[in-house]
Amino acid sequence: MGVRDLDDFERAFAEMNKERIDGLMIAQDAFLLNHRIRIADFARRNRMPTMYEVREFVEVGGLMSYGPSRSDSFRRAAIYVDKILKGAKPADLPVEQPTKFELGINLKTAKAIGLTIPQSVLGRADHVIE
Repeated sequence: MGVRDLDDFERAFAEMNKERIDGLMIAQDAFLLNHRIRIADFARRNRMPTMYEVREFVEVGGLMSYGPSRSDSFRRAAIYVDKILKGAKPADLPVEQPTKFELGINLKTAKAIGLTIPQSVLGRADHVIE
């Protein structure tokens, strides 16, 4: 779905509610991250289980997030900067994929939308908001 502004997003949410979509996954995007509070509130008000790629959504009321650890990615980037500043050629450095992922769960939101998160899932979470 191509979202150009928040009105597009809200229209898409309204259409999903009409179609009775069971859940939604929102990928990392600078526009959506900038509007995370409104998006998480809208999903919660409409009782739509939503998974996000970054924890910042969970911190403002989103249900769950699962994605690469941003702190680990920043740490790895700093190592690359250090190598480059010490003379390494960027083209000679290998491309890395994320190896550490984080699961975040907001139990307040789960309760508000009528979901129970199994203990087995909670036990795997890196961040739980109660």
